[in-house]
Amino acid sequence: MKNSNKTTSSLDTYLLEAKNITHNFDYPLFEDINISLEKKQTIAIIGISGSGKSTLLNIFCSLLTPNHGEVLYADQNIFNISTKSLLDIRRKDFGIIFQAHYLFRGFDANENLEIASLLTGNTVDQELLNKLKIDHVMTQGVGELSGGQQQRLSIARVLTKKPKIIFADEPTGNLDTQTALEVMDVLFDYVELNNAGMILVTHEEEIAYRCDKVYKLNNNKLEQLK
Repeated sequence: MKNSNKTTSSLDTYLLEAKNITHNFDYPLFEDINISLEKKQTIAIIGISGSGKSTLLNIFCSLLTPNHGEVLYADQNIFNISTKSLLDIRRKDFGIIFQAHYLFRGFDANENLEIASLLTGNTVDQELLNKLKIDHVMTQGVGELSGGQQQRLSIARVLTKKPKIIFADEPTGNLDTQTALEVMDVLFDYVELNNAGMILVTHEEEIAYRCDKVYKLNNNKLEQLK
């Protein structure tokens, strides 16, 4: 724990806390999951397909309500607050990188970023576009971009929001190895420079072990490997 002052609130120590998370569909998926994310910390969750990694991430980022347990952000359980308050958190503080890009197909690349800029009041960072190597495609329509370019554009859109926490579901799945490493460098740098945090779901152990902590979801439990 980076902050050892016991008199401070969990907000001063943790960005996010998940306590006793249990969820199932027609079968038990996972139970009694506990995890905490500190400022400037990155966490990776690995596991076989179908183990529930993406479902767990969806709970952490508020998109799915668990059968049991709570997720604390800013000293409050995000599943007990008003819909408006939760939408404000998603819009301003949570940055969610999906496996699907969810880009606006009728707009060009630049217009997709401007939407994030308008919603948050943040300007688009040209240096970020350079680092992601998409600065030269900003006038192209989304349909003209390769899958990898669309993925990097969706990451740029999330980072334009300046989120406090990044939730990333296979963010490098459409990228070649070298580009994947470069994109992860951008995400790690963002976390460090912005006092943010990141929870990452990935099949790629090389990327996972670059994070501060690594967990494996196996047999309904979350086991810490690093």
